[in-house]
Amino acid sequence: MVDQYTEKARRAIFFARYEACVFLSPYIETEHLLLGLLRENKAIAQGLGSDFVEAIRRQLMPPSSRKAVSHSLDLLLSDECKRVLGYAGEEAENLSHKFIGTEHLLLGLLREENCLGARFLKERSVSIENVRASLQK
Repeated sequence: MVDQYTEKARRAIFFARYEACVFLSPYIETEHLLLGLLRENKAIAQGLGSDFVEAIRRQLMPPSSRKAVSHSLDLLLSDECKRVLGYAGEEAENLSHKFIGTEHLLLGLLREENCLGARFLKERSVSIENVRASLQK
């Protein structure tokens, strides 16, 4: 499955794992995937505003009472995050793209409508329709 992703998409997922560790999460969640995506794709991050990443980080800051979680490279994806990756694959296929890129990860996040990552995007008026339209230009 990793072979289906572009280098940028793989790095975004790698950064998502890193973000999950930073926030002491036992799973890679959609909000971590969003942070990884924004870290890898500067164009998306710039379009959402310079304060967007910091606003997410402030909201995700773990309580000081939370205990550190031991992490390994095998940190698991949450069920929501697994669905996002599945949706990203469908989006790439629907667009007749051979590989899953960061733009498909963004579409996948938006399709998982009730996840935290999608809610952060919706707060900035990012819609799946707008992203799809920009990809077809």
